[in-house]
Amino acid sequence: MDAQSRGRADEIDPADQWVLNPQTGNYELRLEQSAPQSSSSRATPSRSTTRRSKNAPGSQAPGGKEPARGREVPSQRSRRSDNASGGASGSGPGGTTPPTAGRRKRKPAKSGKKKALMWTGGVMSFILVAGAVAVYAIYQHFDSNLNTVDVGGAGSGGFKKDQAVNILVIGTDKRSGAGNEGYGDSGSAGHADTTFLFHVSKDRTNATAVSIPRDLITDIPDCETKTEDGTKVIGGTQRTRFNESLGQEGRDPGCTMRTVKQLTGVTVDHFMMADFNAVKTMTSAVGGVEVCLAKDINDKDSKLNLPAGKHNLEGEDALAFVRTRHSVGFGGDLSRIEIQQQFLSSLIRKMKSSDTLSDPGKMWDLAEAATKALTVDSGIGKISRLRDLGMELAKVNPKNITFTTVPVVDNTDKATVLLNEAKAKPLFAMIQNDTSLTEVKQKEQDAKNAQAALLKGPRADASAVRVDVYNGSDTRGAAQSTISWLQNEMGVFKSSNKSNAPQQIAKTTLEYAPNQADQARKLADMMGLPAAALKRGTKDAEGLQAMTLTLGADFEDAGVPITGPAKAPEGVQKVGADKQVCAK
Repeated sequence: MDAQSRGRADEIDPADQWVLNPQTGNYELRLEQSAPQSSSSRATPSRSTTRRSKNAPGSQAPGGKEPARGREVPSQRSRRSDNASGGASGSGPGGTTPPTAGRRKRKPAKSGKKKALMWTGGVMSFILVAGAVAVYAIYQHFDSNLNTVDVGGAGSGGFKKDQAVNILVIGTDKRSGAGNEGYGDSGSAGHADTTFLFHVSKDRTNATAVSIPRDLITDIPDCETKTEDGTKVIGGTQRTRFNESLGQEGRDPGCTMRTVKQLTGVTVDHFMMADFNAVKTMTSAVGGVEVCLAKDINDKDSKLNLPAGKHNLEGEDALAFVRTRHSVGFGGDLSRIEIQQQFLSSLIRKMKSSDTLSDPGKMWDLAEAATKALTVDSGIGKISRLRDLGMELAKVNPKNITFTTVPVVDNTDKATVLLNEAKAKPLFAMIQNDTSLTEVKQKEQDAKNAQAALLKGPRADASAVRVDVYNGSDTRGAAQSTISWLQNEMGVFKSSNKSNAPQQIAKTTLEYAPNQADQARKLADMMGLPAAALKRGTKDAEGLQAMTLTLGADFEDAGVPITGPAKAPEGVQKVGADKQVCAK
């Protein structure tokens, strides 16, 4: 039964007939009459009066016959009777009857298409309301899965859509979760066993994932943690393993974030931490991850036993793969990092594949597994915020995601490693300056082109460069460290430390006279100064007059190019997320 059959098609919008039942909380279709009808309107009409016309109101059927009218509402029927009884005395010019005063003119009947649209609108309104309730329920469900940690001021305060994003991904070796007791060390609070600094460029075209070796000797700064009893400051530790930045002495992921910032100079926006169960459940959710082995592997510690070739791994087998180290490479943690990068690359490809994205079941299982397995900072502790972050990260094509490892050298104890500063500092500078490992060639060419016009010309010998260095940055001792580097590493012996500049500046500048242009070009080459940093004077230098180099807030460290290197240091290991590499 609809509005038309009740004789009120011209006055009732079917969309308005969906009403909320306060007793059930559900929307229901209201079929009751909104006003009593006359007996004549309730009488069963003849077939001819109930058949609906296929022609538009007021039109005629073929042959000039008037089409059959649909059933009329009571007000229309009584109005037509009044006009008939009035006869010609009430007619206007031409025998037409003017509308009776106080009575509304009959509205033209709505077409079938318009009524269909009205019904569609009503049904869609109902679906949207129901859908909104369902989405809210889903959000509530996934929100309840998430574990969050308030890291206080350890992060940036939240990522922004118009800026680069830095996420710290931490894999803890804590043996929590069903089935993980057999891996030993079950009572441990866990460590930062696997750590990636995931940098996503400002324009979302590329990303760099930097692995930080767990056995890297570094300094862990003081960190503030929040407990049930309030705020507690945990003292730092000098020259210890990086993995002790988490779990030990009550350190939370915020301590790891602070350690990474101190090590790399990169401020971390958020962290995501996963345990053993994350690997098992997420790989099962997507139907397994394909890995490749260049040789047979039978690792007694990780319990991975597979022949050479390609394998689709999930659950316990996937966990065994990422824990394997003694049977691959050199048998140490750096070799394990390499196969973890290969594994994560494959997982990214699988999650972004059409097989996963087009399968609602897999997507639900993946969301369920991820939210249950992940611990995140409170800044992204709601599924809506996590979704927003995921949408930003998803913009990056896997072919433009590069995995690399912090450059290190072996320590004398052969059990730990030390930072290779000569290679690590330029790599960190690339991240700080939002330079991707996947686009370094273009950046390098752009840098050359931009400086070509200004820096074109001869270069002086390093021993002929004369420069006074001022510290206009907020880095203590920047001028002296630069002088030491220039004299000891670059052969610029005629350089002097002039201490602090009159005021701090944002950008490093080099002021030089026209007859010092060759010296300026040489120093710009050595320090990686952009063309904008060079300020040419109008008068030639006289006698022993030196150029003036003022270090700004963009100064990172002596020897680190001001603009950030356009090229990755030689020997830095890189793996593209779009390529499959077989573990050796």
